Amino acid sequence: RIGTALVAPQVAVEDWSLRIHGLVDEEITLTFADLIERELIEADITLTCVSNTIGGRLIGNARWTGIRLDDLLNDIGVDASADQIVGRSVDGYTCGFPVAALDGRNALVAIGMNGDLLPVEHGFPARLIVPGLYGYVSATKWLTEIELTRFDEFDHYWVPRGYAVEAPIKMQSRIDTPRGLDQIESGPFVIGGVAWAQPVGISEVEISIDEGDWLPTTLAEELNGSTWRQWSYEWDATPGR
Repeated sequence: RIGTALVAPQVAVEDWSLRIHGLVDEEITLTFADLIERELIEADITLTCVSNTIGGRLIGNARWTGIRLDDLLNDIGVDASADQIVGRSVDGYTCGFPVAALDGRNALVAIGMNGDLLPVEHGFPARLIVPGLYGYVSATKWLTEIELTRFDEFDHYWVPRGYAVEAPIKMQSRIDTPRGLDQIESGPFVIGGVAWAQPVGISEVEISIDEGDWLPTTLAEELNGSTWRQWSYEWDATPGR
């Protein structure tokens, strides 16, 4: 979790609303009660920050509960000229991503996380989750507005600060064990980690030890293309760091 808010906004459900406006056929404002009366789905989605370094921890996997964004927008109608969806937080922060990202993936107005309501630090009472896009363009927390607009008419928060306008998540992998600088004894040792390539998914992971040949790993069952996939390799380890 990373954000621009020094203090997470405290939003009372009874005072909260979600306005959807801009290049739409019908502007609407929804209360929290309106949201939870709609069809809710659960989706396992990995969320990652563009600033996550190799081996970094700015990434996590969760089961999100929410309303499909494409269904919500289809109900009110989107003008054909709109190419950007802007999410606006109660503190004024904005994200922006392509309308084209609503291509069947589980983009959500999320109200729950791992079986509970959203934690405050994750955007209670509602936030956006869009698989396959880095958080800074898509994952608006403490969501209060969704605006349909155009990229040539509006720059979301990070664009004037030099960040890319569109930010599809790049294929990446991570080694979780052994950690850097770990000391390993000789004998059987399992090397393991995760890999992700949203929303396509991972079909194969290979590793190379001490600049040797690339070796196929064993993959865990894939939940879907929008989550990371665990991999492991049983190594007859040589001792050392």
